[in-house]
Amino acid sequence: MIKGFAFISSLLIFTVLFSSVGHLYKEKDYQKAWCEREHGIIEYVLDDQTRVDCLLPDYAVEFDFAPKWAESIGQSLYYGLKTNRQPGVVLILEHPDKDEKYLKRLNTVAMHYNIKVWTMTPYQL
Repeated sequence: MIKGFAFISSLLIFTVLFSSVGHLYKEKDYQKAWCEREHGIIEYVLDDQTRVDCLLPDYAVEFDFAPKWAESIGQSLYYGLKTNRQPGVVLILEHPDKDEKYLKRLNTVAMHYNIKVWTMTPYQL
């Protein structure tokens, strides 16, 4: 009985630890690396206290991991409107083959709403 409990407890702990790992790097790591290369302003605060991930002279850029592609659209449009800049999205592709479907979805909408799209992978950090 105790061995069974110990095994199940170990399995549960293992599952919790490894299912919460999530991403290879934090979104902020990608944001900082890319925005510094582009000479942008990181975490530009708007009058309503929302934050543009990276503000460039011509673009207000939102960063998101590929599965959150749809969220990035709304945020980039809002930030572009609030800053009088074009909306932009950097889609983070941690698993490029698997994430390709999200990039295609984003590009479909981005073409319609004139949203500039960039991609970034862990290899670019």
